[in-house]
Amino acid sequence: MSRRRRYLVACLAGHGIGPEVMAEASRALAEVSRLHGFAIDDAHLPFGGEAVTRSGHALPAATRSAYLGADAILVASSSQPALEGVKAGLDLAASVTRMRLRPRGDVTAFAPLVDGAEDWTIERAFTTACERDGRLASVAVSASWRARVELAALDHDGVAVRHLTLAEALPGLLSGDLDVLVTERALAEALAQVPQLAPTMRPLTATGLLSPTGPSLFGPSHGSALDIAGQGVPNPSENLLAALLILGEGLGRRAPAEAVERRVGGALSSGFGTPDMASAGVAATTREFVDVVLSMLPSARRDTEFALGGAL
Repeated sequence: MSRRRRYLVACLAGHGIGPEVMAEASRALAEVSRLHGFAIDDAHLPFGGEAVTRSGHALPAATRSAYLGADAILVASSSQPALEGVKAGLDLAASVTRMRLRPRGDVTAFAPLVDGAEDWTIERAFTTACERDGRLASVAVSASWRARVELAALDHDGVAVRHLTLAEALPGLLSGDLDVLVTERALAEALAQVPQLAPTMRPLTATGLLSPTGPSLFGPSHGSALDIAGQGVPNPSENLLAALLILGEGLGRRAPAEAVERRVGGALSSGFGTPDMASAGVAATTREFVDVVLSMLPSARRDTEFALGGAL
């Protein structure tokens, strides 16, 4: 991915808590990009219930045209019916899921979405593993998948590869021993259920659907939460995870993505948060929680980035 200085993210907020959490995700992307020497423009497009109110159509033609010209697409919730129409118009080849299963640190899992996308998916996983801690776990049952991973490993000498069965991978996921993994399509659904097994905290999940030819689609796992819409208290954590996926996997800006990851983890570990996650005391509003995360971002920027003038 090229190191451009300006990107465009299409924002599809929809209804429910969508406008509230989208505003905070957009604010986080703007602040992170400013600190790291590039710019992200956001285009907030009519979508879902909001678009029906305005024009009578959940996915207007003008919205389709606009997001197809963006560098990435961010949705505010996973339960918008119009989202299926968005997916249908994109060339989606692989999924990447960010799972927070423990207080600090995330697991990133890749899987192909369609036949023929196996090698492209494996290469994306190797690239991410190389830029994180140099470890990649391959979870599969078929010998052909293992052969594909071993062939790709020849071009990535700096990445240590472990081949695991699903049963072997589960303890490592829950304990934090695994950082980046790639799995064959047949096991993707089983791995998607892993967050529900997290014993110590409410799991947080965000997903990206990756395209080799156009914009990729990113969003949280939660729905529109109509019951708390407009109250200023929805938990924006999964939307921030989706934002860091956009940075790392959508725009190729992995150093800023790691900065967001560390600071979201710090805020969550402190016990401070919105009503659904505050451990004690007065709960924060959605904006107050994001304010805390953003206030910690300057200290998360690495010295190498200062030396290179924000080129990472």
